[in-house]
Amino acid sequence: MKLKHIVKQRKTVKQVLREDLSISERLCKKIKKDRIFVNGKLAKDYQEVNENDIVEVDLDFNETCENIIPNSNIKIDILYEDEWLLIVNKQAFIPVHPCMDCYEGSLSNGVKYYFDTHNINKKIRIVNRLDKNTTGIVIFAKSEYIQESLINYQKEYVAIVEGTLTGEGIINEPISRKDKSIIERCVSVDGQTAITEYKAIKNFTINNTKLSLVKCILKTGRTHQIRVHMSYINYPLVGDSLYGQKSNLIERQALHAYHIQFTHPVTRQVIDITALIPKDMENLIK
Repeated sequence: MKLKHIVKQRKTVKQVLREDLSISERLCKKIKKDRIFVNGKLAKDYQEVNENDIVEVDLDFNETCENIIPNSNIKIDILYEDEWLLIVNKQAFIPVHPCMDCYEGSLSNGVKYYFDTHNINKKIRIVNRLDKNTTGIVIFAKSEYIQESLINYQKEYVAIVEGTLTGEGIINEPISRKDKSIIERCVSVDGQTAITEYKAIKNFTINNTKLSLVKCILKTGRTHQIRVHMSYINYPLVGDSLYGQKSNLIERQALHAYHIQFTHPVTRQVIDITALIPKDMENLIK
């Protein structure tokens, strides 16, 4: 796990790390003693480098993650993996990370088991989170550098909402935590900026219930953003008991993180990942 950079102009190694490689100050402190090399030789962060010098940074730390218990019963569906990243397709009804009432049954527990059995000595670093009952793409970083760098990525979801929604639009309404609630969010003038693009794909009816298949693109990443925004415009997600109502058509909110695209922070390749729509939503659509 090495970063490599060819110097374009005279500067210090520290400037290369911070300006050219976008390494955080915290990570710079961890690597400055014995993990920086210039033209193959161990280097100090204060020394100067010249044009065409090669700066390399070794980020292959062995790490422990004792706070997460491995669980072989949590199966992970791998969509993409390299030495820097693990991208999986999360199933419904499990949280992404351990919590008070699900200490060993989270997706992270399954990833910990996978890491342990494949000699991947890394912490569990979650780049993006999904609600417990939302399915789809979750990214795990195998390096602190990746977790810090991977901030610009396009997330696309598919949802099934109540009602006949047509056309497309942008919901630009701030979201905050609802008063006296730990979990629930709401649209509020005092909230954080939240922007959701949506486009109606298909309208259909099941048992006299009008439904719509919708694509949503998140421009921000607020908790429950799609669920709150679609309910706000009176098209709540089917099965969303928190922002709409329970449904006999599906046992959860009909929401799936199906597509993500980003430029790999190290290889600079475009990573384009799609996760198939799960059976419960697919059955409704069909």
